[in-house]
Amino acid sequence: MTTAPKARRFRTALLAIPLAAAGFLGAAPATAAATTPTGLTCQGKGINPAAKIHYGTETVIKAPLSTVWRLHTNVEAWPSWQGAVTSVKRLEPGPLRPGSRFRWTTPAPPTPTTPETTLVITSTVGQVKPGQCVRWTGPAVGEGLRIDEGVHVWTFTEVRGGVIVRTEESWRGAQVEADPETALTYLAPGLDHWLADLKAAAESHCGR
Repeated sequence: MTTAPKARRFRTALLAIPLAAAGFLGAAPATAAATTPTGLTCQGKGINPAAKIHYGTETVIKAPLSTVWRLHTNVEAWPSWQGAVTSVKRLEPGPLRPGSRFRWTTPAPPTPTTPETTLVITSTVGQVKPGQCVRWTGPAVGEGLRIDEGVHVWTFTEVRGGVIVRTEESWRGAQVEADPETALTYLAPGLDHWLADLKAAAESHCGR
């Protein structure tokens, strides 16, 4: 059982994760409900089925598939349209492919129990099918804050007038699993805001 002081430290530290990634630092966490795993996959691989923490969402983007795919997979350009992504470094050159790795950073604000720090996320592509799907995994580490395994799946379906983008993510790790409900409260808006940023960027490119 998690003691009250440990639970409070967890909640405070967790504030830094998706708020930074979602680009709305300082806002109150949104209420989120767990989603049933959708079975979203890329080449037969989905999120971790054993994960207690998972969330999926989707949006329609009124832009060509080529534009949406290019924005999403040109990871080094993420800081240009995701304000909370401060840097991205490809660890291997060339287009994303199985085994490709990239390391990206996002600021984590100071809290009463954790200093201001930088969350470092190292993602490894497991599966990718150009124009259709991509799946990556990896840990996220900051001072006093850690997700041992994140699994993130994205699919892209061309429809009349645009693209349906679906995404699902799972988290594993002792720190986040100590309070899954609170973890989900932050994971969910993080994914929602990522999709909103992707939509805004892609539709803006189309309007030029």
